[in-house]
Amino acid sequence: MSLVVPRLHVIADGARLAAAALRGGAPAVQVRIKEADDAAVLAECERIVAAAQRANATVIVNDRADIALAAGADGVHGGAEDLPVAVLRGLVGPDRLVGGTARDPDTARRHQADGASYVGVGPVYASASKTGLPDPLGPAGVERVAASVDIPVIAIAGITAARVPELLDAGAHGVAVIGAVAHATDPAAATSELLEALGG
Repeated sequence: MSLVVPRLHVIADGARLAAAALRGGAPAVQVRIKEADDAAVLAECERIVAAAQRANATVIVNDRADIALAAGADGVHGGAEDLPVAVLRGLVGPDRLVGGTARDPDTARRHQADGASYVGVGPVYASASKTGLPDPLGPAGVERVAASVDIPVIAIAGITAARVPELLDAGAHGVAVIGAVAHATDPAAATSELLEALGG
């Protein structure tokens, strides 16, 4: 298991999108599957982990530490309403990535103290991929969080390749995307474009 935090996380709801992202060179796939039973989620995660291992890529499972462990994934990410970072770290141990969602410096510092490998910061921009989000933080919000912690910051929500440079300037280590890849005509090409914007 690698504890290196990749700079591009493509959030995928299944093996087909994950495969396209991996073809485009995605260094990490973050699995977020809703509306499915546990057996189906595990089976899909196992397929994604197998594909990612062939591509030498990282797999992070949203919220579900049990699924992450059972599928042999590289880590787990806890959203704002999911299990706390300290609990996730206790479940997966020291050798897997643990991410936590933070929208302010205090939360980010708490996640770092609780053993987070990185923090996901957002929504940075308005996003159509998830409803009920708070107001966008903008690059300035990313900058405030990045300045408050020593662990990598991954910006999320509404991110396109064109917006990557201002996020890197704000101190982000990388980005997590849904729509920029999932809604692209060619998801693999969109993934490559994002990687290029991140510096390869």
